[in-house]
Amino acid sequence: MTNKPIYLDYNATTPVDPRVVDAMLPYFSEVFGNAASNDHEYGLEAKRAVDAARAQIAALINARPEEIIFTSGATESDNIAIFGVAERYADKGDHIITCVTEHKAVLDPCKRLEQLGKRVTYLPVDGDGRVDPDAVRKAITPETILISIMAANNEIGTVAPLAEIGAIAAEHDILFHSDAAQAVGHIPIDVEAMQIHLLSISAHKFCGPKGIGVLYRRRSNPRVDLAPVIYGGGHERGLRSGTLNVPSIVGMGKAAEIAKREMGAEAKRFRTWTQQMYQRFVEEIGDVVLNGHPTQRLPHNLNVSFTGVESRALIVQLAGAVAFATGSACTSESVEPSHVIEALDADETRVHSAIRISVGRFNTDAQIVSATDKIVDSVGSLKQLNALLATY
Repeated sequence: MTNKPIYLDYNATTPVDPRVVDAMLPYFSEVFGNAASNDHEYGLEAKRAVDAARAQIAALINARPEEIIFTSGATESDNIAIFGVAERYADKGDHIITCVTEHKAVLDPCKRLEQLGKRVTYLPVDGDGRVDPDAVRKAITPETILISIMAANNEIGTVAPLAEIGAIAAEHDILFHSDAAQAVGHIPIDVEAMQIHLLSISAHKFCGPKGIGVLYRRRSNPRVDLAPVIYGGGHERGLRSGTLNVPSIVGMGKAAEIAKREMGAEAKRFRTWTQQMYQRFVEEIGDVVLNGHPTQRLPHNLNVSFTGVESRALIVQLAGAVAFATGSACTSESVEPSHVIEALDADETRVHSAIRISVGRFNTDAQIVSATDKIVDSVGSLKQLNALLATY
């Protein structure tokens, strides 16, 4: 029996699936070879495991195994994609198109490139957090070399029109990158159908281990060339040098295999939970605003603002009962308001009252009901307190 709060922060990270742990365990001490050591059986066993994981991950996004480049996670993958394109295609142009609601792993590299003399267009989003494909088209110049639009937003769960943007990029012979850390393993992502050239993934967002990720790099039609960010040995087709983390790679492969098989059923369960929670908030609290698109959103994400209730106060009051967030886990220590909620043209009250709830594989029906009860009660008590304080 545990007294820990109910975990509803799966957008931040997920527990590692026990089946993934079981797959990883032999590669710590039994099959411990270096996958780059091909002169003996120890290394060959490790290489075979890595190759199998490449195939499992490739199958999840409809890619080829040789297009899978292992990294430490989506942040590193984003950096390799953005800096790699900027350097390799500098003779073609110096302009990048992205979006104001991107993760900092995309925004910060873009800001750095601006400091180095590159030009970046930051597209706005509509009130639901979606980029208009026509805005992407209009932003293209003869010097545009990369479009980087995230697949699904990490705070509000809005899913981008990737196929439409991919078609525009292909039409203009421009590379298309997507940070898909929140999407892969939760909704279908098809790099061929969506005409994506570069895709960033983190294993820990779909019940795999932390510290391992992938950069999908298209190898043909067109072949994408990248300048490496890490040098020293030429691992991962020269793009990411360093001894491969075989246990975690095996774990990511297993997590991808499970996600491909179970993602559809999970999405239905998660969407039922988030819809039930939102419906209860509307009926029992009333002053609640849904942040993000009403339908084109991740099934496991629910971002809402409770009018008149500070999100930090709610989190503190529920700290021992329910674990959720005010926004991105990567910026939770910052006192700055969410740049994502602000981009929705939200007023200050809505920005400071936004919370992100994200459900996942190891939640239960009973937990969802209990967590909803606790949130409803807490919001009610905080509203009463605020009303009382207003009378003084």
